Amino acid sequence: MKGIQGTSNDTYRKLMGNGLRYEIPKFQRDYSWETEHWDDLWQDIILVINNEEIEHYMGYLVLQTGDNKTYKVIDGQQRLTTLSILMLTVLKVLQEFSEAGNKKEDNDIRIDSYRKNYIGTLNTVTLISDNKLKLNRNSDNYYRNNMVLLKDLPLRNTNSSEKQMRACFLWFHNKLSKKFKTGEAVANFVETIVDKLFFTVITVTDQINAFKVFETLNARGVQLSSSDLLKNYLFSVIDDTKPHISEIDELENLWSRIIGKLGSRKFENYLRYYWNSKNKTVRKNQLFKTIRNQVKTKEDTFKLIRDLNDTADLFIAIQDPESEYWNDLKEVRKFLYELKLFQIKQTNSLLISAHKNLKPSLFLKLVKVVSVISFRYNIIGGLNPNEQEERYNTVANKISNSKNLDINDLQSVYVLDVNFENDFTTKQFKNNTKSHKIVKYILARIEEYTFRNDINPDSDIYTIEHILPESATEEWGDFTDEEIARSIYRLGNLTLLEKKLNRNADTLKFSDKKAFFLQSNSKITAEIPAKNDVWNESKIKYRQKELGKAAKSIWSVQELNK
Repeated sequence: MKGIQGTSNDTYRKLMGNGLRYEIPKFQRDYSWETEHWDDLWQDIILVINNEEIEHYMGYLVLQTGDNKTYKVIDGQQRLTTLSILMLTVLKVLQEFSEAGNKKEDNDIRIDSYRKNYIGTLNTVTLISDNKLKLNRNSDNYYRNNMVLLKDLPLRNTNSSEKQMRACFLWFHNKLSKKFKTGEAVANFVETIVDKLFFTVITVTDQINAFKVFETLNARGVQLSSSDLLKNYLFSVIDDTKPHISEIDELENLWSRIIGKLGSRKFENYLRYYWNSKNKTVRKNQLFKTIRNQVKTKEDTFKLIRDLNDTADLFIAIQDPESEYWNDLKEVRKFLYELKLFQIKQTNSLLISAHKNLKPSLFLKLVKVVSVISFRYNIIGGLNPNEQEERYNTVANKISNSKNLDINDLQSVYVLDVNFENDFTTKQFKNNTKSHKIVKYILARIEEYTFRNDINPDSDIYTIEHILPESATEEWGDFTDEEIARSIYRLGNLTLLEKKLNRNADTLKFSDKKAFFLQSNSKITAEIPAKNDVWNESKIKYRQKELGKAAKSIWSVQELNK
């Protein structure tokens, strides 16, 4: 790939040798590893020390350099920082042996050697250390002036990153102190791990290529943090303007608020929906390159970060029908609940744009329409969601520009009645949690429409009854094996039934089940015995066709039925 200098598998010894320096970009996230991460690493190291494993793979490092001497750490800072802290605890333990008179000369030699090889050189007069690793702006001062100098680590007036680094140091110090009682044992520990911990190192030459590497690795299933990458780029834009510290603090504050609301992983999805709500559709693997090409100035950066912060609450609320966000527009909750039930994400960009640019009444209308479209297109039709999302994003852009809604713009993703009825009459739902909830919702809506009988689909009172059971016995003689396979999961074979009645009906033959159906408060269930003396494939098809007629009227947008 253009811009990649090389890919290699390097041991920790090789990585830290040859006078190389590593720099965590100023605005990379703070140190965040916790006990579970330290313990995982420790357990892996112990396996190597005990010769139960030949070596331990530490994963990918993505580095960026312009001179082959100093490398910015694009991905891997948590691992490199932890290993550096581990080596500092080695120095501390050796120092304690030396101060106790335990082979002082030997241990002082070890301290000097390990410091030069893995931490950096220390001027004994000024106590200024030329470190091999430079941390980010929130961590490096504490690391340089306290940890590297092996001072007592202060806890008061420290930020969360510094507290976490201190906790890491104390955790590994405790482990080393308990396990090793001599300098020789500690030296054997160090010499083993530096040669048996190895990384796959990918080196790139500039920021664009760092982004490209990120995209490529993600496509191959190697998960790097795109939120970290974007943050680093945005902050670098500001940093290039030689900003006042208040500007950096404001940017840091806004970024922290966004990540605090969403978390890093959800942020990555949010960013794409946000961007596509007002810009031409960009696929995930092109998003960061696109943003980099369009966000180039301090003004661009602050505009983006502030709007991301303001819009984050809306994005979260779209996924949460019960959010207080909708207190002034309670009618929208029903349709957001349906979208959540359908697990529809394609609407996110459209709803973001619509809420920001349309009057509440038009926003409500749109949410209702896309809920109907989603039912027809996704749940019953099972059509291509990518094409649907393209259309939604196009409409989102149009709304952003015109501040108006034209429902006809959604015509191409509205499944017309004739196709919807055909899809509905053959629809099957496998027996899983998602399908179970959707079937209850469908049957409850048809119950309410047909009989004005209100059944809460979220209630545990009702379950889904397979009239022809999933494990039908030979008493079900009206079905061949092929017919059973075709019929069990068809919607026409499913009905609402109270939990207790369902248990009693179980796998009984149809003539015996009818008595339990008659006891149900669900009228679409109670009418089954009245309309059917027997139960066979043709009865199932007929019932499903009748349900489809009701569904056509329930899930309908008359303006789009053209």
